[in-house]
Amino acid sequence: MTPVDPVDLTARLIRCPSVTPEEGGALQLLQAELTAAGFACTRVDRNGIPNLFARWGAKGANRAFGFNGHTDVVPVGDAAAWSRDPFGGEVVDGTLWGRGATDMKSGVAAFVAAAMDFVRESPPDGAIVITVTGDEEGAGKDGTAAILDWMAENGERMDVCLVGEPTCPETLGDMIKIGRRGSMTCYLTARGVQGHSAYPHRARNPLTAMVRLLDRLASHELDRGTAHFDPSTLAITTIDTGNPANNVIPARAAATVNIRFNDAHTSAALSDWLRAEALRVTEETGVTFDLDFAVSGESFLTPPGPFVDLVAAAIRAETGIDPVLSTTGGTSDARFVKDHCPVLEFGLVGKTMHQVDERVEVAQIDGLKAVYARILRDYFA
Repeated sequence: MTPVDPVDLTARLIRCPSVTPEEGGALQLLQAELTAAGFACTRVDRNGIPNLFARWGAKGANRAFGFNGHTDVVPVGDAAAWSRDPFGGEVVDGTLWGRGATDMKSGVAAFVAAAMDFVRESPPDGAIVITVTGDEEGAGKDGTAAILDWMAENGERMDVCLVGEPTCPETLGDMIKIGRRGSMTCYLTARGVQGHSAYPHRARNPLTAMVRLLDRLASHELDRGTAHFDPSTLAITTIDTGNPANNVIPARAAATVNIRFNDAHTSAALSDWLRAEALRVTEETGVTFDLDFAVSGESFLTPPGPFVDLVAAAIRAETGIDPVLSTTGGTSDARFVKDHCPVLEFGLVGKTMHQVDERVEVAQIDGLKAVYARILRDYFA
């Protein structure tokens, strides 16, 4: 039987204009391909978000290997600035062009192709589960999270999961993500008393209080890093008052801070710290603070062990490179999967993701399929 060409599959996925939250035909394409290969497929859409669950093998199999990815993409931006049609999926001089070429229709195509070939050529003793969402680039609340909720309700499981996000900085094989920092945003509102700037004693300046609080937050050392994580960071991202008058002390000021935190913290503990610091400034100035929080994900780690060793060995065998075990970068849907089973991330070099002229060398896609295929062979050996 002819092996599945992951480059061709990637190109066909790119031609599906699946800008979040549009499905664009991408999941329909994958469902047709996987069904033809013997996978039982179920659409798990929630609140208008398209999602796909596919399983080869018995529901109660003794072991189940999972892949996770997404087919939604970010907007193209200025289409006139692209050298090629962003939804053309053109291959020119060994490079595949288009939105999603790197992030991450190539990763999805590679693991789908590897899984389809594997079950046809050497049906494993166990199950292979593929979960693909159309909402990774958006809020994510009804994407992979919805699939995992559905799996829990229907007795489906993965014992381990590999997310196909682009992880490599320079060369295919040079990095595995074994965890991610947590991410949270705090929206601060300071409430004082408006007054004339010539009579500051008759006012209560929220800006003075806000600046004092922000200085304390930004000057505080959250930690010095942990065994597998760099130090946590806090960034002030905006300060706003909307005050057009230079002789008026405003009644209100707002600011936003974003914290990327390692496994020394939880979002709950950091929220308590932020509230305590705000209360201190209130006691000093009389200005009160409202704090609202948005948590994108908690910090997590899949520690070195059998699963990490298996993936690293497969990468080494196919690429000749010893991958670095990393927790750098932003968030991914691994933040949801980690509550279900041990999860790692491995994919292509991500240099052009989200950029104009997003593209990838076709050799990388073929190489990624080869790594995924070896991981499956070794896992079920």
